[in-house]
Amino acid sequence: MTTYTNFTVETDADGIALVTWDMPGKSMNVFTSEVLEELNAIIDQTVADSAIKGVVITSGKSSFSGGADLSMIKAMFTFYQDEKAKSPDTAAQKLFDLVGRMTGLFRKLETSGKPWVSAINGTCMGGALEMSLACHGRVASNAKSVKIALPEVKVGIFPGAGGTQRVARLADAQSALQMMTTGQSLTAARAKAMNLVHQVVEPDQLIPAAKQMIKDGLKPVAPWDEKGFKAPGGGIWTPAAAQLWPAAPAILRRETSGNYPGALAILKSVFEGLQVPFDTALKIEQRYFTEVLQTTEAFSMIRSLFISMQELGKGARRPAGIAKTEFKKVGVVGAGFMGASIAYVTAAAGIPVTLIDRDMDAANKGKSVSEGLVKDSVGKGRLTQDEGAALLARITPSAAYGDLTDATLVIEAVFEDRDVKKAVIEAVEAVLPEGAIFASNTSTLPISGLAENSKRPVDFIGVHFFSPVEKMMLTEVITGKQTGDKALAVALDYVAAIRKTPIVVNDTRGFFVNRCVFRYIHEAYDMLIEGVPPAMIENSAKMAGMPVGPLSLNDEVAIDLSQKILKATVADLGGTAVDPQHLALINKLVDDLDRRGRKNGKGFYDYPAKPAKKSLWPELKTFYPQKKPDEIDVAVLKQRFLVTIALEAARTMEEGIVTDPREADVGSILGFGFAPYTGGVLSCIDGMGVKAFVVLCETLATTYGAHFKPTALLNDMAAKGETFYGRFDPYAGAKVAA
Repeated sequence: MTTYTNFTVETDADGIALVTWDMPGKSMNVFTSEVLEELNAIIDQTVADSAIKGVVITSGKSSFSGGADLSMIKAMFTFYQDEKAKSPDTAAQKLFDLVGRMTGLFRKLETSGKPWVSAINGTCMGGALEMSLACHGRVASNAKSVKIALPEVKVGIFPGAGGTQRVARLADAQSALQMMTTGQSLTAARAKAMNLVHQVVEPDQLIPAAKQMIKDGLKPVAPWDEKGFKAPGGGIWTPAAAQLWPAAPAILRRETSGNYPGALAILKSVFEGLQVPFDTALKIEQRYFTEVLQTTEAFSMIRSLFISMQELGKGARRPAGIAKTEFKKVGVVGAGFMGASIAYVTAAAGIPVTLIDRDMDAANKGKSVSEGLVKDSVGKGRLTQDEGAALLARITPSAAYGDLTDATLVIEAVFEDRDVKKAVIEAVEAVLPEGAIFASNTSTLPISGLAENSKRPVDFIGVHFFSPVEKMMLTEVITGKQTGDKALAVALDYVAAIRKTPIVVNDTRGFFVNRCVFRYIHEAYDMLIEGVPPAMIENSAKMAGMPVGPLSLNDEVAIDLSQKILKATVADLGGTAVDPQHLALINKLVDDLDRRGRKNGKGFYDYPAKPAKKSLWPELKTFYPQKKPDEIDVAVLKQRFLVTIALEAARTMEEGIVTDPREADVGSILGFGFAPYTGGVLSCIDGMGVKAFVVLCETLATTYGAHFKPTALLNDMAAKGETFYGRFDPYAGAKVAA
């Protein structure tokens, strides 16, 4: 046996070398510079050893590999920025050479002259799949944990180590494009159907099956290196391709509005690459990958959706020096839809939950929400019957607060009313053990005000979930004026345990996400009042990169909730705190017309019975005199949506509500889908340049109102040539410590 830091190589009596990838101290294998160097040495070792007839590569962990490591991705951007500063003329060439390293290594493996088989035992994504595709054989386990994907497009780049060329030569072009431009995960069975995997076997048969492929005479030559190779479907110049290729860019533009350079580069790489020999095709892919890496979109998306999201998920904002929490039991008070869903995600994470409501009927009704979710998951094959039963067994409905005496954490999810919450806080604290944490899942009420009802405000915190809880990945953790470090640590440990991404927000009305969301919705109210046709409002928002239009979003959150928030703002801050025209519009919809949103089947949209689709309410355009579409600049509508949201995020930074730009960016994308290609609200400003953003704000303020006026902070940053990630450097503490 030969041992490397990250691999072991063991050759059996048949001359088959088993290469086991098992990185020390990591839960998942990832590509690093060291891993690439060792893999290169292993290729040389196995080629040089005449006793070795073939190689099987597998993982010693429960997953195969997630692809490239954070540090490797970061290093590419740092390298390019450094080279650009030193020598702008040669920086792109040097980046091209750097990104070709992995491509070259996988091609070396593929042309080594000995057969390689990849034995895929779990998640196999990104570069790990690209390496597997360079192997001559691929066997995957049929375990549920196997997920096969090239998800790079989701973080702003694309498969740049041979992925676009090998997938398009194994699968038909349409399936290949769909897989790569969406980043979708494939099951082992689907990967086999697409010809990306040769065999799917029981987990315990994985290595024997992989070795058998070599014993059966697997050729050490890739199909595209054989004379006369033709891509599935015949390649580019066929009648089928004539149907596909003119439509593909149009479909991509419909789905992305041209906002994602990485997605377009996939189409270009495949279309051009299929017309040339394989090694030339790899160079084409390398060229486009180098080009995409230089875009603002790739830099911003990778920073927020890959690096920052992982850092926040791993507790970047967790106070140091506090032991990790072990959750023996979590209490949830309020078994309505929100509380019931919180109980479900807690139980799904393996934590016992006591779900409390005013009586057993209400508590049991809450548990039935979990029963429905489990039934759905079992039906879709995400859970086995036994796993579903075990999950439900962890949820105990109750009407007795006394059942919380041994809880580590209690989350209240009762009606948004100060008096109701006050009664719950007092009842829970009467039985809650010393040192246990109380969390409120309020969406609108400031935490410091609620904590006034607590005898131990140091242990009081906000944990704000988004609906539907089981699908939404973001959780806002809100600290009140007296919240202690232990409460924050416990809350962040809990969010990590239920596998969600937390952002830490200081106390304010609407916290962070809802403040930004309602700016988006209120801008749509302004546009309606100006006479912009409703369809143009919705479509321009989607063209700007938002997942749903603001009117549709308002229907989802409920129009009467908007009314409630507007009225509460007037009650607390006075009549000038809201636009009276906004209140008039919402009062008319709710009070006069009973149009409350999706929940009662009518809002800005009509919601007919299925299978008919929702459509904008025709009468909406009669509320205000309508402008003609050709009088309206769609580019300005798009700017207004992005700028008003980004400006609100900048205000939260100025007010100290959000203190880490990573949290503003990640929170905006995960919380309400803020145009992901920008990298989030503050990356949107940094990417444009603060000075240019301030000029745009001034221009919009002149025509569309004072709410577009840049803040003092932005003016100061523009004058000094600063960025948010420079002025509020999230790594400053780490640099000082180092």
